[in-house]
Amino acid sequence: VGGNVLVSQRVVDVILKAFEACAASQGCMNNLTFGDKTFGYYETIAGGAGAGPTWEGRSGVQTHMTNTRITDPEIMERRYPVLLRAFGLRPGSGGAGKHRGGDGVVREIEFLRPTTISLLTERRAFQPFGLAGGESGARGLNLLIRRSGGLTQNIGGKNTVHAEAGDRVRILSPGGGGFGA
Repeated sequence: VGGNVLVSQRVVDVILKAFEACAASQGCMNNLTFGDKTFGYYETIAGGAGAGPTWEGRSGVQTHMTNTRITDPEIMERRYPVLLRAFGLRPGSGGAGKHRGGDGVVREIEFLRPTTISLLTERRAFQPFGLAGGESGARGLNLLIRRSGGLTQNIGGKNTVHAEAGDRVRILSPGGGGFGA
């Protein structure tokens, strides 16, 4: 899975940059899995698309080579021991420019019983680049918010962690790069 959903996204960004076609997208599919011995769940989370010479980047979309659709909140909460606490656009995460990059999203899930969480994400260290004078999009960020003690941890781009009941994972996906000064 990782070779497809990460490498394919970055290859497309590199090719588009080489042809000066558009700025970088979120650069990955923001893979989230969670489960225990009785269930498993996998989703990809949208982000921002890079802007181009005549267009604004799209917000809250999968880009390039993907064909995934996220599970509806009502179905997710009915089938799995979770509550979806937040899901929406991440305002201002797209890079500025003559044409602005698309905004990423914020997705926060609360776990109702002990669960193992795994993340496979990119653009947490390096921002999605802008092009032709456009600014870079915002980096992504993955947080684990502990119910006990209120501790919030940056869990990085690639990690597996254990959540207790009441803990939450908060994913802020990258925005797309802007195009033009």
